Amino acid sequence: MTNKAQEVAIDRLLVDKFKNGDEDAFTEIVSRYWDRIYSRVHQLLKNKQDAEEVTQDAFVRAHRGLEKFRGDSAFSTWLFQIATNLAHNKYWYWFRRKRSESISLEQSLCDDGDFSMIDICPVEGQTPSEATVTQEFVDKVAENMKDLSEKHHEILVMRNVKNMSYDEIASELGLSIGTVKSRIARARMSLREKMGKDFQ
Repeated sequence: MTNKAQEVAIDRLLVDKFKNGDEDAFTEIVSRYWDRIYSRVHQLLKNKQDAEEVTQDAFVRAHRGLEKFRGDSAFSTWLFQIATNLAHNKYWYWFRRKRSESISLEQSLCDDGDFSMIDICPVEGQTPSEATVTQEFVDKVAENMKDLSEKHHEILVMRNVKNMSYDEIASELGLSIGTVKSRIARARMSLREKMGKDFQ
C-alpha cells in the first residue's frame, strides 16, 4: 500500500470512528493535520495569528460537518478546502456593523477587567483601536462566555489572555498537544454555537 493510500485508509477509519461517537478520533485528526493545515493557511495569509485562527476555525467547521461527510473526495482534500475557503473569506462580519452604535474591542468582558473582545475575536487586518463592535454584540459575547464549561473558559483564557503556548498549556493541564489544540477548537465552537448566527 502506498503512503497516500495508507493515509486515505487511516483517515477513513478515523472518520468512521468519529461518526460512531468516538471523540478521540477527532483529536487524532487534529494531531495529524494541524501542522499541514496551518502551513497552507499561513502561506495564504502571511500572518501567524490570522493563520492560527483560521486553522482552528477549519477544525471547528470540520467537526461540525463531519457527520455529513460522504467521502466523495479524500478527507484531506475536503479539510484543506474548508481551510482554504476560510482563509480567502472575511469570515468575521461583526466589525463591519454600524459604527454609530459601536464601541472598542478593548472593552472588558469580565468583572475583573482583564478579558476583552480582542482576546477571543482577533480582527483580521485591524488593530483593537481601529476595530469596533456593537454594544449588543459585546454584551452577548460576555453573557455566553459565562455559560461556557469550566474547561473551555479556562483554555481560552490560557491561550488568548495569558498568551500561553500550546506546550505551556499542555504541561500545565497534563494534556497532549493534540488534545490542547482540539480543546481550543471545541471551546471556540462552543462559544460560536451559543452565540448563534452572529458569530458564524
